[in-house]
Amino acid sequence: MKYRNIIFDFGNVIGKFDGKYIMEQFCSSEEDCNLLCSVIYEKWNELDKGTLDYNEYAEECIRRLPARLSGQARAFFQDWPRHITPIEETLLFIDELVERNIPVYLLSNAPTYFAEWADRYEVLKKFSGVVFSAPLKTAKPDPAMYQYLFRTYSLKPEECFFVDDLKRNIDAGKSLGMDGIVFTGEIGPLKAAIGF
Repeated sequence: MKYRNIIFDFGNVIGKFDGKYIMEQFCSSEEDCNLLCSVIYEKWNELDKGTLDYNEYAEECIRRLPARLSGQARAFFQDWPRHITPIEETLLFIDELVERNIPVYLLSNAPTYFAEWADRYEVLKKFSGVVFSAPLKTAKPDPAMYQYLFRTYSLKPEECFFVDDLKRNIDAGKSLGMDGIVFTGEIGPLKAAIGF
């Protein structure tokens, strides 16, 4: 294999993050779902960057929503990670890598709440290192996040291969010397790219 370490994103690589689908689990109508999405997801990128406090933002959203939706909004902020669907092909591939003693790492944008929740995911216990954005007060594609990963785990960028669903995040890694592929849900091209 060409690379010593494989770096994974979480959303839409390990688990399917579909904001509309997740919100639907907390709504009884399309109208409510659209309203909740428009308010709650408005500043999600800032949650990923850790520039907004998760609990304070939840309360802000609840204040902005009609009172009848307070319960759904509170339930969402507490339970949304339960509705991320595992991507089975990726989980099987991670197992294959671990069985071959190829270290796997996580580099993922996520709010602090998810970073804490993620301890519950069995798959992440197999990882040699886990880096979430919000605790670092940054987010991909900021080079600082990649450099934190390399520095913390003593990784050489040229020995790493990055799997992410967004081209801008792969491009940022390449600018620092780390090769990668935009993940579209197919494991075949990924295996071919790393010579697995």
